[in-house]
Amino acid sequence: MIRQMRIKTFLTFCMLFTAIFLLISCGPKPRIPVSQLDTPEHHVYAGLRLFDQAKYTDAQREFELAVQLAPKYSKAYTGIALVKIVTGDFGAAWDNLKKGWRYARTDDEKLFVYVSRIRYYTASKVEKNWLNLAKDDFDNAVLTDAKHAPAYYFMGLAYKAGLEFDPAGKMFAKVLDLKTDYITEADAQWNLIQKIQRAMPGTVNGKIIAIVDRITRADAAALFMEEMKIDVLYNKRNPKTFDTSFKDPEKAAAAAAPAKVTANDIANHPLRSDIEGVLGIGVRGLENYPDGNFHPEEIVTRAAYAMMLEDVLIKVTGDNSLATKFIGSTSPFPDVRADLPYFNAIMVVTSRGIMEAKNMTSGEFAPLSPVPGVDALLIIRKIKQELKFN
Repeated sequence: MIRQMRIKTFLTFCMLFTAIFLLISCGPKPRIPVSQLDTPEHHVYAGLRLFDQAKYTDAQREFELAVQLAPKYSKAYTGIALVKIVTGDFGAAWDNLKKGWRYARTDDEKLFVYVSRIRYYTASKVEKNWLNLAKDDFDNAVLTDAKHAPAYYFMGLAYKAGLEFDPAGKMFAKVLDLKTDYITEADAQWNLIQKIQRAMPGTVNGKIIAIVDRITRADAAALFMEEMKIDVLYNKRNPKTFDTSFKDPEKAAAAAAPAKVTANDIANHPLRSDIEGVLGIGVRGLENYPDGNFHPEEIVTRAAYAMMLEDVLIKVTGDNSLATKFIGSTSPFPDVRADLPYFNAIMVVTSRGIMEAKNMTSGEFAPLSPVPGVDALLIIRKIKQELKFN
């Protein structure tokens, strides 16, 4: 009886061992290198270089070649995750980040995962507390290496995306102090944060628009309504007059409730109320198109923004001569002809210091260039100072 039990136990052990062996043998086998540079490390290095050049398909190919050579190479999976993050495939990104962490053995591999997870949370915002999750990974990264510049840089970007500009600025300043990686990028971001803090956006939408590279017509409407408070400004400078004579009650009620001005293409737009506010007030350059659409996502150029500001100045100051003040003048800008429809507007705002040349060296105004959000805010701040309106 005892002998039979021993045999049974032995057979069970053999079967278990065989099953494990078969599972292992059926798993992915590493590819055999075909040259001296055909190594996981080289492919990851090449992949990261291609990733930085925004060649994401080629970068992913390199990371996958690394996986073929070393199925448990942490950095290869984390590299794939980075590609998935920038291409918006967040499910696949998280799966690869988990693999990257599972196979991470060295501090260098763990740091790569920590920083990549910060980038994942910043880009995806899949959780309401995404910024806190990013902070957790940042804390772990600096515990591992207090001088790891990528952790500070990407945490700075996370704070910026979370509209927390003070801590963002401190992160970028730390990168500059370390003087190792991301120095150029951190310098540009630090300068941007300084501009945002000078612009002092007072609303959530203002802060969101401050970090965009180019504003849209919808953004411009939001800035005019929320940051400039153009409705209050107009009412303050042009107070209503009241007719106290007798009127038929029904006719008076109809006259007191004018139809709301709207557009065909803004029904579900998040900035609809701001757009309708601007349409109701009437700002040159922010009207509906002839087809009845507002085209809220159309990019605003510097020339178009100058024309909007000129219209505001004319209406608020009551100085209609501004509309033709510089007609016939010589253009001081090499890229703006005096016969262009926006020349006068550009001259009105630049002569008052509200806008300036984009390139101070060449003197170019760059009329067709987009308007960055922070520049749009700074310009609004200047025009409020010009009009002494706060």
